[in-house]
Parts: sequence; C-alpha cells; structure tokens
Amino acid sequence: MDSLIVAAAQALAAGDALGAMKRVALRDDAPALALRGIAMAQLGDLDRAKALLKNAARAFGPRETVARARCIVAQAEIALVSRDLGWPEKALETARAVLDKHGDRINAAHARNLQIRRLLLVGHLDEAERLLAKLDPSPLPPAARASHELAVAGIAIRRLRTEPARAALARAAEAARRADIAALDVEVRNAARALDAPAARLIAGGTERLLSLGEVEALLSSGTLVVDACRNVVRRGSEVLSLASRPVLFVLARVLAEAAPADAPRALLLSRAFRARHADESHRARLRVEIGRLRAALEPFADIDATPQGFVLTLRGKGDIVVLAPPMETEHAFLLALLADGEAWSSSALAIALATSPRTVQRALDALAAAGKVQSVGNGRARRWMMPPVVGFPTTLLLPGPLPSD
Repeated sequence: MDSLIVAAAQALAAGDALGAMKRVALRDDAPALALRGIAMAQLGDLDRAKALLKNAARAFGPRETVARARCIVAQAEIALVSRDLGWPEKALETARAVLDKHGDRINAAHARNLQIRRLLLVGHLDEAERLLAKLDPSPLPPAARASHELAVAGIAIRRLRTEPARAALARAAEAARRADIAALDVEVRNAARALDAPAARLIAGGTERLLSLGEVEALLSSGTLVVDACRNVVRRGSEVLSLASRPVLFVLARVLAEAAPADAPRALLLSRAFRARHADESHRARLRVEIGRLRAALEPFADIDATPQGFVLTLRGKGDIVVLAPPMETEHAFLLALLADGEAWSSSALAIALATSPRTVQRALDALAAAGKVQSVGNGRARRWMMPPVVGFPTTLLLPGPLPSD
C-alpha cells in the first residue's frame, strides 16, 4: 500500500474527511475509491459515497475478498445512517463472515455492531441482545467502541434498565473522548440527555405529570397497578397482562383506571370504547359483555363493580391505580417519535420500523407534511422525510477504520 493511501486511511480514522480527500481526490484505483467513498459519507454526501463504494467493490480483484467485504460493510453503514432499512441483511452477514475468516477482527466486530444497531431501529430487541452476546468489543478502536456502547445503552433504555444504560453511556463518553472526534462526542451527549428527558406521562386521580425513564422504571417495579398505554398492557410488579390484541378491553381498562378510585360513567365508557355518540340498547348490551370479559381478564389484579352511574375499578390489596401514557398522544405519534431522531427516513424504512404498510405510512406523512410537522427532501425513490430542523446542522457519518486492502 502506498503512502498516500495509508495517510488518507489514518486521516479518516481520525475523522478528518477533508484531509483524506486531499490525498486521494484525483485517484481512481480501488483503494482510493473506497477511501473517497468513506470521506464523502463523513461529509454527508451519501449518494455519492454509495456510488464510490460500489465502484470500489467492483474494482477490487477476485483475490481481494477482504477489501470487497470492507466496502460492503461501509455500504451497510451508509444504508443504516440514511435509514435504508431494506438494504440486504444477508450481504452484511456474508461480509462479516469473510472478515472474521480472514482475521480482520476489527471490521468483523464493526459489521456485527451495524447488525445490532439495525435491529434496534426496527425494535427486534431479543435478536439484538443475542447478537450482542456474541460480540467481543475488545478489538474495536475508540470510535467504534463508542458506537458499540451506544448500542448497548440503546438496548438497556428500551428494556427500562437505567443504571446499565448510564454505565454504557459513560463508557461511550470515554471512548469518544479517546477518539477525539467532535461529532461522536455530540452524539454520545445527546444520547445521555435522553435518560433525563420526559419518557411518559403519569395519569392518576385526575392529574398528569411527566416521568423520566428512571421514574418509569421505579413505577413499574413497585406494587402499583399500571395500565400501560405505551405497550397496551396491564401490569403489577412482575405480572403482566397483554391487551394489545384486544383494543376494546384496553380502552375500557384505561378509562376505568383514569377515573379510579371514582367510578367511570357509562356514557364515557361507551364513547371512548365504541365511539358511540348516541348510545342505544345494543351499545349498552355490548358494554356489559365487554366489561364481563375485562373483569375476567383482570381477576388477578383488580375487581370491576357496577355502580348507579357506571363501573369502578378496585385494586385487590394495597396500592394505587395509575395510567402510563406516551408523552404525546397526537395522531401519528409513533411516526413522529421515529422521525425525532433527527435522521432522514424513507417511507419504506418507516413502514418496516412500524410494522405497517408503506401506503399507510405515506398517507400519514402527507398529512403531517400538510400540517408542517415533517418535511421531505429529494424525489422518487430518493425521497426522505425528517422533522423540520431547529438549526441547520449537518449530520456527520462516522466510519471508523480504513477499508482498502492491507
């Protein structure tokens, strides 16, 4: 490998994309194309970066399997950052296996880390934890180690384990400090702030207040009966009853919990559960049937008794009854929550993450765009959606480690 390629690779590893470009900007050999692709990715031109890396993978000879695998890993990271969740997972796993077979432990571990981060985005926590258990982060350089710890923290946050999350974020901050890459340090600090940001609303006794993630964790581990509107479950300590597939029962449980310890009027139950503005006898009969089903489902937790005005939810034993709701419950709130990460998403990637149809997502995006809550860039297949930025600050992609052949 010549000195310019080595110098450019070292510059990229340190986050100096412009310095790397100065050394290889006029070259079109395979290693230079790969380095230029990474540099363009760090500078934010992801379309140009993808084209350069694809050309580099083709330019490497048939014996340079490791170099081609590194290009595929780089393409996978660009797909992840650009929220192209439809990018073929098998290609990344094949590249990771090639790198591991040829002893490139650093890039193999980085590929595994990318797989974990993708699984986090689409909400497959069990599989992400399984892959995380197989990953040895010790060979990772500081920048990649910070990214790994962010993935560890992401899993812990989604599992409501605040102390492990704080510990992982502290390790990520230390790795970012050693990497000396400003954009990475900002990313870690932004992730740390999420632990103290409002994570849910507590509704009890007719009042509401915002809770941090730590407060949510403490609430769920207490003896309080929680009607969790974030996951559509009813829980008390370690006992959990899922009503995700029974939306009418969950709405009734939530209305009763919001009214507790008082009773919930029948008119309110009918309007919330069945959206019945003018209830007739058939609606009232259905309400009695559904209340009976809910009473049977909640038997381990609480009792439901009829009152002259409606129904009342009474806890078995000592404790409180509360409702845990998302911080905001506007229409398309889950879509806005995904876009709140500041990245540009395609409608197909949003559909994958939300496990719904692309057409449903597109209709929601059009409605949000008309309301000025989201904006799009690009056209056709290159169209991406994001929240309107407060300030114009470009997202920088970090691709640790050189990709050309040794």
